[in-house]
Amino acid sequence: MDDDRVAFVEEPSIRSAVAAVYESVRAELAALVPDGTVEHIGATSVPGSLTKGDLDVCVQVDRSAFQKVDRVLGERFARNVGSDRTESLSSFVDDSRAVPVGVQLVARGGPEDFFLRWRDLLRRSPAVLREYDTLKRRWHGRSHDEYRAAKSKFIEETFLAVSFPTEG
Repeated sequence: MDDDRVAFVEEPSIRSAVAAVYESVRAELAALVPDGTVEHIGATSVPGSLTKGDLDVCVQVDRSAFQKVDRVLGERFARNVGSDRTESLSSFVDDSRAVPVGVQLVARGGPEDFFLRWRDLLRRSPAVLREYDTLKRRWHGRSHDEYRAAKSKFIEETFLAVSFPTEG
């Protein structure tokens, strides 16, 4: 499969490789952004979830520090050109590690500051995790861009349903 196709792995060993890389990346980010919050997010941070085998990290900073931290991280990491970039979200990548790394820089309280809430929802709701993994299985081997769109739609709809549950 080429790089434009999404692929998920089910190798248990990938989680230990990701955990080791996370410890290194977390320490580096904590040194670069001492006033930020660094958290492991993404599928490898959710036990039992289907994963692409990469590491996703969220760095939260105060809105007033966002531009400065964006410049600092931009000097250390490559920008993820496939992701949105706004006044409160920047994405970076590092493919030099044992597993691919994605870093999401967000301004606390900004419109894109949902990564930790999404991770925590998946951790506490087996039903939502099953639905999410089902979506992933449907997109295995298919277009990565289309998968991202479907994933975003699912996350938005799920947050809406959790925030405003329907009477049943």
